Amino acid sequence: MQASELIERFEQFAPLKLKWEHDPTGLQIGDPQQIVHKVLVTLDVRPEVVQEAIAIGADMIFAHHPVMFRSANNLDYQDPQKAMYAELAAHHILVYAAHTNLDCAEGGMNDWLADALQLQDVQGLVPGYHAQAVKMTVTVSTDKVEAVQDYLTGTAGATLDRYALNSGEQFSVDLAEDALSAAVAGVNALAGDAWDYQVVPLLSGGHQYYMGRVGDLPKPMSARAFAEACKRVFHVDGLRLVCADADQMISRVAVLGGDGGKFYPQALQAGAQAYVTGDVYYHTGHDMLAAGLTVVDPGHHIESICKSHLTELFQQWQQESDWSVEVVASQLNTDPFTFI
Repeated sequence: MQASELIERFEQFAPLKLKWEHDPTGLQIGDPQQIVHKVLVTLDVRPEVVQEAIAIGADMIFAHHPVMFRSANNLDYQDPQKAMYAELAAHHILVYAAHTNLDCAEGGMNDWLADALQLQDVQGLVPGYHAQAVKMTVTVSTDKVEAVQDYLTGTAGATLDRYALNSGEQFSVDLAEDALSAAVAGVNALAGDAWDYQVVPLLSGGHQYYMGRVGDLPKPMSARAFAEACKRVFHVDGLRLVCADADQMISRVAVLGGDGGKFYPQALQAGAQAYVTGDVYYHTGHDMLAAGLTVVDPGHHIESICKSHLTELFQQWQQESDWSVEVVASQLNTDPFTFI
């Protein structure tokens, strides 16, 4: 299959418009029209991961973290990073990265982290992309009206305004703009050529996407016990705990994978007593303490949870679409830190 088939299906799940500004998400190296037979799923693209891909015969690497955060102004192979680019090109290995769009996707990275913590009544934490609301007015032949109406109310979850016409019927539905293309494709499959539609933007409504999640623990626990639970859940040998009182009881928790220290005010605003994120800076830790927030920093590498989830997701799509491709998760630990 072509790599573009997997990429297009993934971008329906986590559209590029969800990514944050200046984030180098998307195609990193290679031609999306390339035929691929085996995909290696990884958190990071490091020299050892490239060697793993070569060893197992993978011709595509699907990563969470972009391999190219900074532009290269030369290809001096004395630089290990640039030598890695040469290895990828020499072995015709395509690299695609899904970064902040996967972080913001519903059912993506931060939902996986929230599920791992068993959070309940989960909500978004930091507002990101907002999909504008639109009104879609559909004109369809009378014999197709019931099927089209049932489809649109099911997918858009909205109540339709319906009007009778001499040549058929017309109705309108409000939905987020990012649901429009799927709605059009669905109606087209039902009605064929016997329909027409117009779309106008609305001033309110739509759909809000978020970075991070906040929710409630199944039962309260002390800050110390919660930190120990995070070690077990995320399979880390150590973590950093920012806490004025380790016996403080925790019931509401915010989580944001990656470098999320700067978003601690949103965690406080959401009523969280504890915040799980990585890469907390020294002075930010002081500010968190002063604000009375308990923070668990298990490291950036907890995002490796994506390897199993993405692999399962791709294998599901593979079966649904009968793709001729093998998908495997990297077996390497790319965490640069070791606790001693």
